[in-house]
Amino acid sequence: MKRLPLFALALGIAPSLLGGVAFADDTPSVAAKLAPLTRGALPELITTYGQVGSNSSGRLALMAPVQASVTNVFVRPGQPVKKGEKLVELTPSPGSLSAYEQAQSALNVAIDNVKRTRAMVASHLATQQTLLQAEQAQADAEANLKALNAQGARGARDITAPFDGIVTQVQVTPGDIVSEGSALAQLVQPTGLMVIAGLVPSDARNVKVGDPVKLLPIGGGETIQGTVSFRGSFVDASSGLVPVDIDVNPSSVILGEMFRADIDVGNVSGYVVPHHAVLVDNNGAPYVVQSNKLVAKIVSVKILASSADHDVVSGKLNPADPLVVEGAYQMVDGTPIVNSANSKGN
Repeated sequence: MKRLPLFALALGIAPSLLGGVAFADDTPSVAAKLAPLTRGALPELITTYGQVGSNSSGRLALMAPVQASVTNVFVRPGQPVKKGEKLVELTPSPGSLSAYEQAQSALNVAIDNVKRTRAMVASHLATQQTLLQAEQAQADAEANLKALNAQGARGARDITAPFDGIVTQVQVTPGDIVSEGSALAQLVQPTGLMVIAGLVPSDARNVKVGDPVKLLPIGGGETIQGTVSFRGSFVDASSGLVPVDIDVNPSSVILGEMFRADIDVGNVSGYVVPHHAVLVDNNGAPYVVQSNKLVAKIVSVKILASSADHDVVSGKLNPADPLVVEGAYQMVDGTPIVNSANSKGN
């Protein structure tokens, strides 16, 4: 029971006029909002970051078929192209043209040799074995010339897109001399786009193919949905991360775009509390405050999972005691609680 100061009694001041006075032998009460403590679950999310790219099956490197000079380049990185569209024009080098001319000459010689050998066989001056060898030489010459022709050794040749795609690299400029097998450009199929990311090994162990993913574009934009399509079983030496691929709708992303990826690996059960009801002490340890018959009780907790508004926590919580959801930052163990009018609890 509150005792009035002597000066108040002497002056006849009414007790009701001293409601805001703190007394030395009283612990100040704190107005707070209470809510029932409830059990529930939240998704356990593992967060990483990734970039839109393509797997190896969706990429194609275009190579120079013969030694040649680059006459024209018709595309640039990032440009979408249609199947059959011209990418690079090549003119065979003098060496390639010479090889083609030699192959043509060799074929002409082989054809003449077959004609002569057939005439000699008819006159019994050559054997069938000799004719078979001449015909084989002609077939070899024809195959060699056909291959050189297909490679573009005969004259100028356009390198075209073999499918609808996106140019990701152009490795040549007009005037370059390229050897056979040199890289000219690289294409990516837009239907094979995905978010390529990585996880630290401790997180990767909890991720599996099929896990749903929410993807938020870096820099802002609408969240899109994805699915884990690949989780590596090794640590990449260059990054120290386990590779993870996330399938997305290709029409909703741009090649090279960066995303934050929240991977849902399942639910975590415990006490679900508002995020702002979890406080941190001077040592950085999280805690909540419960009301035990309108007396504050500090309870240390462990945060198991979090969302934007709520946390799942565990600890020595009493399910019967309501949780202080507003005003807890002013309380210590034993603080009297004044329950707000719109709250329920003990």
